[in-house]
Amino acid sequence: MSDTSIQTRVTSTHWGAVEIETRDGRIVGARPFAGDPGPSQISRILPKAVHHRTRVERPSIRRGWLENRDRAQRGQDDFVALPWDEALDIAAEELDRVRKVHGNKAIFGGSYGWASAGRFHHALSQVHRFLNSIGGYVASFGSYSTGCAQAIMPHVFGVNFLKYTYGSQHSWRSIAENTETLVMFGGINPKNSQVSMGGITEHETGGWFERFLNDPKMRCINIGPQRTDAPEGCEWIPVRPASDTALMLALAHVLESEGLSDHAFLERYTTGFERFRPYLMGESDETPKSPEWAAPLCGVAPDNIRALARRMATTRTLITVAWSLQRAEHGEQPYWMSAVLAAMLGQIGLPGGGVGYGYGAIGGIGKSFTRLSGLALDQGVNPVGEVIPVARIADMLLNPGMPYDFNGRRAPYPDIRLIYWAGGNPFHHHQDLNRLHEAWLRPETIIVHEPWWTATAKRADIVFPATTPFEREDIGRANLDDYLFYMPRLIEPVGEARNDYDIFAGLAERLGVREAFTEGRDVEGWLRHLYGTFREQAADVGVDVPAFDALREENWMQLPIKPETDVPSFLTRFREDPEEHALTTPSGRVEIFSEKVAGFGYDDCPGHPVWLPPAEWLGAAEESAPLHLVSPQPGDKLHSQLEAALADEEGARPERVTLHPVDAEARGIADGEIVRLHNARGACFARASVSDDIHPGVVALPTGAWFGDPGENTDPQGNPNVLTLDRGTSRLGQGSSAHTALVQVSRIE
Repeated sequence: MSDTSIQTRVTSTHWGAVEIETRDGRIVGARPFAGDPGPSQISRILPKAVHHRTRVERPSIRRGWLENRDRAQRGQDDFVALPWDEALDIAAEELDRVRKVHGNKAIFGGSYGWASAGRFHHALSQVHRFLNSIGGYVASFGSYSTGCAQAIMPHVFGVNFLKYTYGSQHSWRSIAENTETLVMFGGINPKNSQVSMGGITEHETGGWFERFLNDPKMRCINIGPQRTDAPEGCEWIPVRPASDTALMLALAHVLESEGLSDHAFLERYTTGFERFRPYLMGESDETPKSPEWAAPLCGVAPDNIRALARRMATTRTLITVAWSLQRAEHGEQPYWMSAVLAAMLGQIGLPGGGVGYGYGAIGGIGKSFTRLSGLALDQGVNPVGEVIPVARIADMLLNPGMPYDFNGRRAPYPDIRLIYWAGGNPFHHHQDLNRLHEAWLRPETIIVHEPWWTATAKRADIVFPATTPFEREDIGRANLDDYLFYMPRLIEPVGEARNDYDIFAGLAERLGVREAFTEGRDVEGWLRHLYGTFREQAADVGVDVPAFDALREENWMQLPIKPETDVPSFLTRFREDPEEHALTTPSGRVEIFSEKVAGFGYDDCPGHPVWLPPAEWLGAAEESAPLHLVSPQPGDKLHSQLEAALADEEGARPERVTLHPVDAEARGIADGEIVRLHNARGACFARASVSDDIHPGVVALPTGAWFGDPGENTDPQGNPNVLTLDRGTSRLGQGSSAHTALVQVSRIE
């Protein structure tokens, strides 16, 4: 007899803690955690998504690959469902063949880490641990979100960019108490701060901005192509996409020409200003980077540039830079130039001053906590030393053996014969998806773990049905959060789905490395082991954490790790004593000019920040593609997760594209009409949203819609990455250039 009573338990997701209601073995409801002051509504669609008809229910092998190792029909072929043992045997035999014939350097281990907020069932860690146990794999560096910044900023500040971003920035409290002028290049969008790696239990960004905007001494200035990139009430300075570096240079020119630069700070804490200044003032190229020079590039009037520079120089100013600015060709330049501008103001290391990166990009930035370590699955050692920039996967597959440059290193692309992907959907986040599809036909075999039949799963050869986080036990904990969760198994696995660990354990047994991979533990054994280590390390810093069984009973707890005052950042200590706390750059100081970068000899990223126009932007638009496309994160989901259910809702697809009334009128487009976006790379449909909250000449189409099937001339759902440019940001960073794209928008007759 079935149990018809509703049971409620709390679990953690990347967009917050959620109270899940189950009945008769199904998820029937999901509501935000009661303790969240600004909860996300993403979870409302969970019941439909978890039980959606697009779930992968059985191990499946593509018919053409199974019969004759065909590659050409990826994405168009049907699949043969097989028993688990048979599917695992076939996958293990293929892995063994590739590593013996071609070596482990022919295996690419892809994953993107966002599949679960749980610490053990972290797909990236699981797939990398497994591949290391069988001899290693070709790895990737960075992320599509921050890959460019991860390459350039250590040259400027001498620290790992993610450690700077997540552990060394001003808290919201410090900004509220000290900042008078908040200058937000690319905005700070509460929509994006719905999510955070590993979870965000208390969403606070919106609440802090209410405080900022009610403070008469504080001005919040959003600089970007969309008014909606910052909370309502912020001042908006509309600028053309890709022109931020030009505007920053003009602000710096005002500081230097009007005697507002802090030369005492520059002399003591930086190196290379004397090499940068001739370029800034036009002495080296006869082009002063004045407001008059910048105005036609960025669209901001010269008098407004001067007024902003003077305000920044005479008040406590925090410059923030969105991740989106470095997701474009020459994305290194605005990030480096923002640090130079902050140094010229002389406020780096002061409370509420200087420069910060990624505020609003994820929910945890701006929170201040005592750091706790542990709860990370050891991935082991990778014997294969080859690493590519993460966004260069299509280049790698299309050009094996071709040399490429990356951050001072030149290497050939490896010849990949097998891709193993778990925990991600590259046909969501990569650029120029039609090109990626062509590249995806090159490897001999593609193995994917996936709960849903995404575009990536459809283009695989072997698909293992993976559980969602609601179908397995785990522990939820994030470094940018002060909550700890026991994540219960809320329902039994859908169909024949298994968790990644059990899948890999089955393969490891067949390949003779089960003991190396599992260390003799099952899932609960690993949870107890990881939690025990975490508990011991927490006790070492005076934080009391309950025993595993007690946490399992209580479901969740709030950790006592909020400090009464902010822990001084490395820049605060550096400002107090630049010799004792020197940076780890070659000079020990902030590098305005980098001898090391200059030594690379890259014309697309020289030794100091410069203005470099991208290949596609409004300053070089053509009649066939006169509009600049930006592709922000969606507001209704994380990346493309839960899209299967969202796409079913009436009027939800194709995705909405925002365009200015001037551009809509010129094309005869009315609000709500279906339109076609297109350029030489591809085309997609979208539903027009006409608004004056966007800069004329710019259109915004969020990411997240599932990519269509091969052969469709126009992507039906509205995935912007059929239009975006698949080119590295520069030879230094080789990051994603998603925001470098010109398109045309046409009315459907």
